Amino acid sequence: MSLRVAIMTDETGWHTSRLKKAFRARDVEARCVDLAACRIDTTWKPHGIAIPGFGHTLPDAVFVRGIAGGTFEQVTLRLGMLHALRECGVPVYNEARAIERSVDKSMTSFLLNRYGVPTPATWAAESPAHAQRVLMREAAAGREVVMKPLFGSQGKGLAKPGLTLPPLEAFSQVAYLQRYVDAGTPGFDWRVLVIGGRAVAAMKRVGGEDWIHNFARGAKCEPAEITPALAEIAVRATQALGLDYAGVDLIPAEGGRPVVLEVNGVAAWRGLQSVTPLDIAALLVDDFLDRKLRASQGALALASGDERT
Repeated sequence: MSLRVAIMTDETGWHTSRLKKAFRARDVEARCVDLAACRIDTTWKPHGIAIPGFGHTLPDAVFVRGIAGGTFEQVTLRLGMLHALRECGVPVYNEARAIERSVDKSMTSFLLNRYGVPTPATWAAESPAHAQRVLMREAAAGREVVMKPLFGSQGKGLAKPGLTLPPLEAFSQVAYLQRYVDAGTPGFDWRVLVIGGRAVAAMKRVGGEDWIHNFARGAKCEPAEITPALAEIAVRATQALGLDYAGVDLIPAEGGRPVVLEVNGVAAWRGLQSVTPLDIAALLVDDFLDRKLRASQGALALASGDERT
């Protein structure tokens, strides 16, 4: 019987079609499942987890493609499902703990700094007074600051507040501030895709809406060389967060040295696919099956051997 994989996603479309095609090429049955439709049910034997389409069994492995937003409780339950699957021995790619670290920009910044990955100076706090002092101090030094939602993607909600802190109600009562890095005109940043500890593809995102260089905000995607510096920093950033695969956003700082702005643990790759001949979905599936699943099976076999001795 072929392997059965659950692609966890809140929407189907271009990405899931590419993944399912890549899984079929490896003779693996893959079906899309919305985490919001899964449930913990301690009467649902033998595992206490109900995954639509799998009956009373569990998938052999899980590929996390998307997690829908929602209330704090809803998102906690959805991530809890991934934790529960891992507890049941199901390999999860990326694991819930790693996704939690990448979704929370403050934790991302903390971990990047802790592990020596170059990243702009960052402040995160609930105190408006402290955030206002940061703005004034940075302005006095001739620097600008970017304010971002703690949870967010695709460049949504970003602002350069200048000298006046905007009301924190619009930012869920949290001030996440990052020192602005000017990439010139037209501005650009890099997106580097890291899979299984290796930087496999990169692009430049040029222009867009003002200083925000997101593909979803009108930036133009151009192929980019993966230089040793880009690869080394992107891989270290991914490792700092414990991710199997990630889209790492970098920007050239003083002297052209790349610094990491964000790390996306549920990375889209449609823009990147448009500028590379590589089949990104196939690379993801190959790493998922050949490294992640094989390592899990090896650990399981080792544990079974220990139990017999």
